[in-house]
Amino acid sequence: MATLKQTALLEFVDMGTSPLPAGTTIKTDFGVTPPAAPADPSAAPVETVYHTVMTGAGLQTASVTRSSAGAYQIAFVLKSDASGTFAEYTTSHTKQILAIVLDKIVISTPTIESPITSGNGVITGKFTQAEAQTLAVQLRSGALPIPIKVVESRTVGATLGEESIRKSVLAGIIGLSVVVLFMAFNYQLPGLIADLALICYALFSLMLFKMIPVTLTLPGIAGFILSVGMAVDANVLIFERLKEELRAGRNLRQSIDLAWSRAWPSIRDSNTSTLITCAILFIFGNTFGASMVKGFSVTLALGVLLSLFTAIIVTRTFLHTVLDRIKLADHPRWFGL
Repeated sequence: MATLKQTALLEFVDMGTSPLPAGTTIKTDFGVTPPAAPADPSAAPVETVYHTVMTGAGLQTASVTRSSAGAYQIAFVLKSDASGTFAEYTTSHTKQILAIVLDKIVISTPTIESPITSGNGVITGKFTQAEAQTLAVQLRSGALPIPIKVVESRTVGATLGEESIRKSVLAGIIGLSVVVLFMAFNYQLPGLIADLALICYALFSLMLFKMIPVTLTLPGIAGFILSVGMAVDANVLIFERLKEELRAGRNLRQSIDLAWSRAWPSIRDSNTSTLITCAILFIFGNTFGASMVKGFSVTLALGVLLSLFTAIIVTRTFLHTVLDRIKLADHPRWFGL
């Protein structure tokens, strides 16, 4: 951890009657120890050092307003302890330049038109709305008397990034394997069929990521891993319904169709709510520049849509293809009954 000592970012500088253009870098006497006088003054280089009348610590707030003529201007308010200094200076330096300097760079050179004794004043000029807002923001940000501290600094090299990706992929493989084993042990034969559909889901997802293409960042991988768990929730709902229908004495074909139709409202609503959340995260990422959130939302949304496809088409087709050929009475244990 490192700490950066911050001098006053914002300074109000006495520039006399000769303003410098905005963007000029200057030297001021604020916080600078005067150098020792040279032995031969005529040989010393002449360098202008401007006097700092007040720092940004004396500024309370600044905002954009409009004059009676409709022109944009910046209204500012000084703190009580700075008002006296400002009043004294502006009274004795009317019609002179009081430059506004941020990080030793001139950003504005307003002229003192009249003494400012109340602690409130305005900066006028031929400002557009954007220019006035920019200057007001610079005044407010430069007035913060807060030291800058580097709380944390990390450098992620290629090796560390590759290691993170590798571990994330490994976590995805482990998660997929656990889900496959759970479905096989808990639902027996239908669970094995669901595992086959889940493998198809994983292959479809990777194919889609390659075709779009989708860059698998760490948040993107996290979204994909989460979607793996969501891909099997439809199968859980369908198979629990399937058990109930089989226990009620219906045959396999009827049980499969009823299980699907009765589980569909829950599947539809849960996946729809997830897609809405993904849309909100994507919009948030676009608005506030949170690209990591966007990657997560994109992979999760694609995973949800593919899970719906595998549940509606793949799993149901596999169930009818395999189970319609089996007599339930001969193999009840294959269905966890």
